[in-house]
Amino acid sequence: MSEQTMTESIDVVRNRMKNKKSLRSTFGNDFGEELESVLDGIEVEDVHSDSRRVGNGSLFVAIPGSRENGEKYAAEAVDRGASVVVTENEVLQLNGDVTKVCVSNARMALAKIARRHNGCPDLDLSLVGVTGTNGKTTVTTLIRFLLEESARPVGLIGTVRYHLGDREIPSFRTTPESSDLFPMLKSMLAAGCSEAVMEVSSHGIHQCRVYGLSLDITVFLNLSRDHLDYHSDMESYFHEKRKIFNGENGNLPRVAVINGDCSYGKRLIEQLPPQVQILTFGTSEGCDFRARDIEVGETETRFILDSLSGTHVVTSPLIGRFNVMNLLASLAVIHARGKSVPDSLRKVGSFEGVDGRMESVSENNDFKVVVDYAHTPDALRNALSILRECTPGKLHVVFGCGGDRDRGKRMEMTRVACAGADQVWATSDNPRTESLNEIFQDMRKGISRGAKISFIEDRRRAISLALDGAGEGDCVLIAGKGHEPFQEVQYTAVPFDDRKVARELLKVKRLSP
Repeated sequence: MSEQTMTESIDVVRNRMKNKKSLRSTFGNDFGEELESVLDGIEVEDVHSDSRRVGNGSLFVAIPGSRENGEKYAAEAVDRGASVVVTENEVLQLNGDVTKVCVSNARMALAKIARRHNGCPDLDLSLVGVTGTNGKTTVTTLIRFLLEESARPVGLIGTVRYHLGDREIPSFRTTPESSDLFPMLKSMLAAGCSEAVMEVSSHGIHQCRVYGLSLDITVFLNLSRDHLDYHSDMESYFHEKRKIFNGENGNLPRVAVINGDCSYGKRLIEQLPPQVQILTFGTSEGCDFRARDIEVGETETRFILDSLSGTHVVTSPLIGRFNVMNLLASLAVIHARGKSVPDSLRKVGSFEGVDGRMESVSENNDFKVVVDYAHTPDALRNALSILRECTPGKLHVVFGCGGDRDRGKRMEMTRVACAGADQVWATSDNPRTESLNEIFQDMRKGISRGAKISFIEDRRRAISLALDGAGEGDCVLIAGKGHEPFQEVQYTAVPFDDRKVARELLKVKRLSP
């Protein structure tokens, strides 16, 4: 595409995406019978589900929440200037000159309205959606790195940050609400993006945040225990993930990239319609992108790649077998996008990793300190396994379990920590509204015989003790928080960054006699 043609296409997109639209054009004739009674000519400036962001001419969608229902704030939205309120409640009373629209599913309505209001930007972007219990952030960041060229940016929506093409903003949710997601995609187009990568969480799918989103490629990484406080069981968890692959989310992907080693991945392959092209990755024979002869070192990982683009010797700066799977998934996406896998393999050597994902913290100490986001049993097991392979000395781990979440996971997390580390420091990790004593009580059920484990309520103190106990050649893994700069306590975000705390403590200990 020439520079002139590219500029013209961006201008067309901008002209097509005007903020001020009539409800008839916003909803579209195919939106559904529920909204056919809405009068043409009513103008909508923007679309929100948060009453605090409503202004004159806004459309407010009262969505049901986990703690409160949006209907409670409908009157506030009207007072702030909302001209339209969409609700599931037919008897909701509203004062003033406002149009009320009743729907059967407010969350789905929000996604449809936000998509239309922002000009369906997903249709002009080649979108890659990545889902799975572990690895989403690493894979999406790596895919973006491999796809991006100097002349054209690639958008990213994920747990750590949002790249919108011409600017970067901190992430406030892995998969944003649809009223935020579609404006972000629109901004990517305006900034010159033609491709984007995003993490798709099970919560985001279930809550219709990505309903109707046109995903060109979907990626299934793995499935292990997490979020069972929300999904109730693994089968429900799997069914939510499956929706972005089989059309239940509103659209079918062109290509599905699936972990061929995972039992849930194998089930997913059998359940996809024939029009979806399937690419598999893994270490099993028959995978389209297969790694063999894996050698894990302290600073790099080497393996042989058998792929649809040929056989290659790969040297990756991402250490560990789990990261081999992340790289395989990324390379399968590169192939599906019609890009050169050999070129990507040459480029991967300069990948600097992801914030808070196996991130090294050093102050000239003679032992390793690693901060990682691992907060599920499987992720913690993988992190410990990676570090065990490249640690000549003892392996220490600092970890905790979140409050107000799946209690059954706590025992399993402790069991994994005791089995994988020589010394365990159990501490706080987002206790939320639950007492640490209750959390620790559940965690203690997973202590194995002979395990060296200490329970320390203060996370900073636990990190300090772990660093004190580390000797030359040892490794300290600080797990659970990764890039997060806070702890959640009683609905309050208390500043706390594992990386910053570890560096401060290492500096103090280096100066101490």
